[in-house]
Amino acid sequence: MPAAVDSNSPAFWRDGKLHLLNSIGLPFLSVGEDQFDITGSPSSQVWIDNLARQPIWIESVWQRADGSIYAWYHHEVIGACPDSGLSFPVIGALVSRDGGASFEDLGIILASGDALRCDAQNGYFAGGHGDFSVILDRAGKYFYFFFGNYGGDPASQGVAVARMSIEDLDNPVGAVWKYYQGEWSEPGLGGRVTPVFPVRTPWEAADTDAFWGPSIHWNTYLKSYVMLLNRACCSPGWPQEGVYISFHSDLATPDGWSAPAAVLRSDDLGYGLGYYPQVLGVEPGESDTLAGQIARFYLQGVSDWEIIFQR
Repeated sequence: MPAAVDSNSPAFWRDGKLHLLNSIGLPFLSVGEDQFDITGSPSSQVWIDNLARQPIWIESVWQRADGSIYAWYHHEVIGACPDSGLSFPVIGALVSRDGGASFEDLGIILASGDALRCDAQNGYFAGGHGDFSVILDRAGKYFYFFFGNYGGDPASQGVAVARMSIEDLDNPVGAVWKYYQGEWSEPGLGGRVTPVFPVRTPWEAADTDAFWGPSIHWNTYLKSYVMLLNRACCSPGWPQEGVYISFHSDLATPDGWSAPAAVLRSDDLGYGLGYYPQVLGVEPGESDTLAGQIARFYLQGVSDWEIIFQR
């Protein structure tokens, strides 16, 4: 995986080759025989038909049987807090008809309805929804969005979840529903959330303590969904305290995720860890959303470790 990575990096297989999207405010596409062949390979910039969506980070993809590639992006709205430099993220949808070389913007589908906190001390965001991953359930019925909610009442901040029917892929605006107080009842645009993993200290505080940036895959060995998380703690600038893991078998019941357990911690290793933990399955057809017992473990686009799952 190319090292210039500033978000989750989704992958898909097409014509027998692995395709990988990396983003650094603009998305880039790399193609190879597998993830090891992609490393160091040339990347091509991906064209988006809506220039107003820059900067943009593509964080999840799904390929339909007809070859259409649906993708979801994190976009940061800049300038809302001119005296602080803070921005706020929103989440949008895309579709590609040419194998991921270019995408059509389908619109913003997840956005916060909370007032901005331009006095926030986390160093980056005054609120908003972003840093997410998307996965289709095993029944092929709903796409689930796990995302960071960075503003509003502290009780609503943390890693939240929404979902959308597969029937709404081509018309997603207004079709995404947030999980709130046990129901999928709040609109994706402006609705309230009940976080899966609430913050310990809210994002507007200088000593934020919160999980963020979930990446999720279905593990064929465990027969379970696996979520990897960053943990920011406990000073401005989002210092990476560690990488955590959680498990659950049913996406439709968000309160069933296991308590996050540490995989790697900066203090234990004696050096600062990168962001954006994710796995890439090593077998043909596996990706960032599908893996088996053994996979490659990535941080910020670099894999120094395998990850081995045990029941």
